[in-house]
Amino acid sequence: MTFQVSKEEGLFYRQTLFDRAKRVVIKVGSAVVTDSTGLNTEVIGNLARQISFLCSTGREVILVSSGAVAAGRQRLGISPKNHSPLKVKQALASIGQGLLMQAYEHAFAGYDQQVAQVLLTHNDLSDRNRYLNIRNTILTLFEFGAVPIINENDTVSVEELRFSDNDTLGALITNMIGADMFIILTDVDYLSTANPADDVTAEPVYTVQTIDRKIEAMAGNTSSLLGTGGMLTKIKAAKMVASCGGSSFIAPGRNPNVLQALFSGDQVGTFFLPSSEKLCGRKHWIAHVLRPKGSLVLDEGACRALVDGGKSLLPSGILEVHGEFGVGAPIHCLNEQGQALAAGLSNYASLDLEKIKGRNSAKIEEILGYKDSDEAIHRDNLVLMQDVMAGGETEQ
Repeated sequence: MTFQVSKEEGLFYRQTLFDRAKRVVIKVGSAVVTDSTGLNTEVIGNLARQISFLCSTGREVILVSSGAVAAGRQRLGISPKNHSPLKVKQALASIGQGLLMQAYEHAFAGYDQQVAQVLLTHNDLSDRNRYLNIRNTILTLFEFGAVPIINENDTVSVEELRFSDNDTLGALITNMIGADMFIILTDVDYLSTANPADDVTAEPVYTVQTIDRKIEAMAGNTSSLLGTGGMLTKIKAAKMVASCGGSSFIAPGRNPNVLQALFSGDQVGTFFLPSSEKLCGRKHWIAHVLRPKGSLVLDEGACRALVDGGKSLLPSGILEVHGEFGVGAPIHCLNEQGQALAAGLSNYASLDLEKIKGRNSAKIEEILGYKDSDEAIHRDNLVLMQDVMAGGETEQ
């Protein structure tokens, strides 16, 4: 098997990007910070020591930490269940979140490091003003020298407000604040070419240049004990970060000096290189944060205009309108085969798009009685899926 990135190149990229990284997001999963007796204070203490050291070198660090539900469950002596009712998980989170922050407060206090709690739902990031306000709050916490400790607000989250896992949340935060690096600490050592338990030829993958379907298929070769997000969610989170120009690591969180090893350039975990082309902040928000409220099916000419010409979407190229949505809603653009080509913000509500689909922009005012724009979606509010998805090679 040949690889585009050699082992030597992979190590060079690691050291170079770690040396340059001034703003870092670290995500730690439940399988790392909890055990059968509750919160693992030894692991939390090691995290506090290493993160405090990174802060002392002038770096800005965010910690995205799971563990609230697990901590609450273990405090009450309730055995884990894969299908616990939402209300039970919310109650356990309300008990466990205080325990989690108390443990971090105590651990970081030993290194004179201030911490701050930030609890979020997906709804907080899907509103543009709140998204920017959260960003400003985090940047202000950096000015105060504090380490923001972020978790999903499980106590109030319902399905439509959830991030689904803290890997995704960590990636969104990484891109939101323009961090250089996203480090996912988990209970596996690295991505493998095959399942080591079943295949003696399985080898670790140390460097991933670009995430493609082959890499995503490797996600089934590892498993996590306690976390809600498996390896695939971590790979997708790394892809999200790469699309905005950041690098990512998946590394063993139980290693007491894992961050020190990473920042020393040691070959630990799996390293994901940043993409050569990056999305701007607003287009990242459209592509990764917003969830589509509907979709438009486009004719072949409109598809070419978007993908090859970098044009706006005009009503004349719309064949079908699916879903009910208002002005400014996030929607997906599909070809006639149902493949998503782009994500964007609609200039018109679905009812009005239904009336003007297939018609020339000069007819909009005549049909609707008003015209806010010639475009159904302006190119400034449109992101091509090919800019979000990528293919590439790996290095062992």
